[in-house]
Amino acid sequence: MTSRNQHLFERAQRHIPGGVNSPVRAFRSVGGTPRFLVAGRGCRVEDADGKRYVDYVGSWGPLILGHADPQVIRAVQEAAIKGLSFGAPTESEIELAELLCEMLPSLDMVRLVSSGTEATMSAIRLARGWTGRDLLIKFEGCYHGHSDSLLVKAGSGLLTFGHPSSGGVPADLARHTLVLDYNDPEGLEAAFAEHGPKIAAVIVEPVAGNMNLIAPLPAFLQTMRQLCSTHGAVLIFDEVMTGFRVGPGGAQGLYGITPDLTTLGKVIGGGMPVGAFGGRREIMSYVAPLGPVYQAGTLSGNPVAVAAGLATLKQIRQPGFYDSLAGRTQQLIDGLLAAARANRLPFSAQSIGGMFGLYFRAHCPATFAEVMDADQSAFKRFFHAMLDAGHYFAPSAFEAGFVSSAHTESDIASTIADAEQVFTRWS
Repeated sequence: MTSRNQHLFERAQRHIPGGVNSPVRAFRSVGGTPRFLVAGRGCRVEDADGKRYVDYVGSWGPLILGHADPQVIRAVQEAAIKGLSFGAPTESEIELAELLCEMLPSLDMVRLVSSGTEATMSAIRLARGWTGRDLLIKFEGCYHGHSDSLLVKAGSGLLTFGHPSSGGVPADLARHTLVLDYNDPEGLEAAFAEHGPKIAAVIVEPVAGNMNLIAPLPAFLQTMRQLCSTHGAVLIFDEVMTGFRVGPGGAQGLYGITPDLTTLGKVIGGGMPVGAFGGRREIMSYVAPLGPVYQAGTLSGNPVAVAAGLATLKQIRQPGFYDSLAGRTQQLIDGLLAAARANRLPFSAQSIGGMFGLYFRAHCPATFAEVMDADQSAFKRFFHAMLDAGHYFAPSAFEAGFVSSAHTESDIASTIADAEQVFTRWS
């Protein structure tokens, strides 16, 4: 008998490209039928067939408090009763901006938008407008949203100018993006030596989360900061994923690097669509209406979304929150590692704050090439075995996972126990 998930997927494909509204949801990299979710509470979600899962996706990171957190829901309800949108300033926008600037000292000013893609797109435009330069440096494997300048991959050489990695991206635009290797400070030095006066900005995920979780080498971020300062380029930290996920001060607080601009999203919306970009006052003063760099949005600073973000940020500032979150995440990693080692499987894992990465290779990767070296077929088998057992991991070997404060020791232990059974069957 056809499951309701399968029925919904077949129905969706008739009017939605691929049956989904964001590509990775289609399960194409792991195979099988996507789970259509109908409810979530705490660390668990329920699909259209009534099956429940311990969730390690968390809406791809925003739900640091878990699903349907009571305080967040209450704040959304109270805001919605007053009106869904005004297209005019509200006091709650000021409160969120003040809170973000307090939590991230690198922010003097911040502009609210509706998504991480909007935030990164706007930050790059601002960096180009402020410097009067065109060239952008990004790193292979880092994803910064789907704007044209960022849908570019590397060529065969270290300093090869990018070619579009998506249809609809003009080659003439792609040539303004230079793609380098992540965690390669020497490559950065070579790029600045050749192109320094033309470089407007360097954008980076300070902890990569879109080629699975990759931790930065200290010299990588330090070299990046030094080169940008020396050559007058803008350093943009894309903390859409890491902002308030890896620690109370984001990755910049964790590693002690101060970017010129920061982009935010996910956690700052608490599950609602909110993004932001901000940084040094002299740069942010170039944003309209103060300056010549235009950015606008009908739903920017939406009061319902802002309410969810404020309710989330106020809770994660409680003493001990991040120690507990990191401890739960490390419990998961330690348990999975022990289960794999007991069965002599090539498996590695790591975590930073509330983010984690799982890799079917002997050692944790540090580069995009090493990520690609992992056994993707083993991940697919693991994914489906754990899904069948009631544990929902990201349906891709190239995505980081997330633990929330709603995950208990018991929840983590149940995941580890089921993983042990999976690994034992394999050995």
